[in-house]
Amino acid sequence: MLAVHPQYIKDANGKKSLVVLSAEEFDAIMEELEDIEDVRLYDEAIKNDTGERISMEDAFRMLEEKRKNK
Repeated sequence: MLAVHPQYIKDANGKKSLVVLSAEEFDAIMEELEDIEDVRLYDEAIKNDTGERISMEDAFRMLEEKRKNK
């Protein structure tokens, strides 16, 4: 589990309105979020997998054609 030490800044009414984190903690949180997003994208890809595959050469050829047509 990621350990963070937030500091809260309150508004005039005493309600928490801002959070201060160290740069290291913020970077660690961002890395965790990126990892979670990668897992979400993987899960989505698996869910939508039809089993169809193309060769790497065909994939590069298709990308090159798209690039030329722009």
